[in-house]
Amino acid sequence: MNFNNVFLKSFRVLLLPFSVIYGWVVTCRNWMYNKQYFKSVQFNLPIISIGNLSLGGTGKSPMVEHLLSILSNEYKVATLSRGYKRKTQGYALATHNTTALEIGDEPMQFHIKYPHVSVAVGERRIEAIPQLIQDVPDLQAVILDDAFQHREIKAEFNILLTDYNNLYCDDFFIPTGDLRDERKSAKRAEIIIITKCPNGLSIEERDEIIEKLYPEQHQSVFFTSIGYETPYHIYNPSEQWVLTMRDEVLLVCGIANPLPLKHYLHENTHTYYQLSYNDHHIFSIEDLQEIKEKFNQINSKSKLILTTEKDAVRLVKYTEELHDIPLYVLPIKPQFLFDAELVFNKLVIDYVAEFHKKNNGN
Repeated sequence: MNFNNVFLKSFRVLLLPFSVIYGWVVTCRNWMYNKQYFKSVQFNLPIISIGNLSLGGTGKSPMVEHLLSILSNEYKVATLSRGYKRKTQGYALATHNTTALEIGDEPMQFHIKYPHVSVAVGERRIEAIPQLIQDVPDLQAVILDDAFQHREIKAEFNILLTDYNNLYCDDFFIPTGDLRDERKSAKRAEIIIITKCPNGLSIEERDEIIEKLYPEQHQSVFFTSIGYETPYHIYNPSEQWVLTMRDEVLLVCGIANPLPLKHYLHENTHTYYQLSYNDHHIFSIEDLQEIKEKFNQINSKSKLILTTEKDAVRLVKYTEELHDIPLYVLPIKPQFLFDAELVFNKLVIDYVAEFHKKNNGN
């Protein structure tokens, strides 16, 4: 552990009194909802909420995409996100002319990859859902992105994600820890997913983690790793680049936790260089100049620039500046361990099907 990490951990421990106060406020809020002094609104359509108890990336966006891939061919589905770091406010429904600045990185990513799905943003989900229902006739399901704490809405199907390297059961309230909700809130989830697991996770360790989480009888626990797919050209998705040990890569990314990605490149390329930016960074012309200069310094016949899908939605607008360099996008997906993907898919599909069956009186 380097000096900066030691200093940061020590500093966060000093902030423990603030964590205690924050935890007390969160606990009181949850108690008010549990006792129904604060009311939750329920809508007459299946709502699936995806979220976590902590700050930082736990893989929510890939999981939203996975849900879209298994539901959108059978049902008329919409996603609703806050639209973090967008330059607009209020409710907005994505159109053909929408940009990432208007709705945010992840919603724009959903909009590009699933053009037949309605993608909306709104800070106040309780106000956005009625507007979404009005804007999308015959809507059959809504996926709420990063909404586990938004208890104004009662979602009947909650999927809670927790990072393998930072399980919520081992964490504490911010700012000393990373928790933004109390650990026992996990009891509200129907499904708990431990994300970013090593591919070789043993059955023994799986069982130890489940024992630590101590799930309720009604809860199903799944484990996923990050599945990296073949990079595609940012302006021509049919053009792909299969990474080899000959390749030298310039990694350009502004994501919360690039460590798994860096490990993947370390294992699958000759070498890589990195230009790091803050999470949700808005790229400027100066950034592009820096990227091109860094790339030109790489002395290799087999070199490329690699970025994430989230970063790509903020880079794609610079067609003139980037047209002459090999800029590729690395897609990811959740990889279910222990052959559990079909079980997970069935739970989700059955929930939506049973909801409609029950409400249609069949």
